[in-house]
Amino acid sequence: MDDVAMFVRTEKMPQIPPRPMTVRVHTPIGAAVVLWRGDPQEADGNHLVEWTVDVDILWGQNTQSASLAEPGLRQEGDHVVMRGQLHLDEDGAYLQMGNWPVLFDLASAIPGTIDGAWVEISVETHSLALHPYQT
Repeated sequence: MDDVAMFVRTEKMPQIPPRPMTVRVHTPIGAAVVLWRGDPQEADGNHLVEWTVDVDILWGQNTQSASLAEPGLRQEGDHVVMRGQLHLDEDGAYLQMGNWPVLFDLASAIPGTIDGAWVEISVETHSLALHPYQT
């Protein structure tokens, strides 16, 4: 699977030192507050980005079957919920959110019947980051 950058609009959130910089990301499938790993001067704007997640999939804890079979991104308090099709491979897993894959590691076994199923993964805001795509 090749990495695919997502085109998004970001807006800088009020910063609370010494916390890391956050932005509200607006995507074709929803919006949420995430960490910004690009130049702070470019936090407001339109960007091609890649996502990184610093938490593993824990089936039944932060990952569950989705009730909707469509990609989504939303904020729920201090968590971001990503919805997509979960695909398992020899290196871990990836969540296909529309045209955009997000890579994950597995912390626990996933039932084999879940491969290709629609799931929701909930992660804390500080565990999800955007990186401007370098061409």
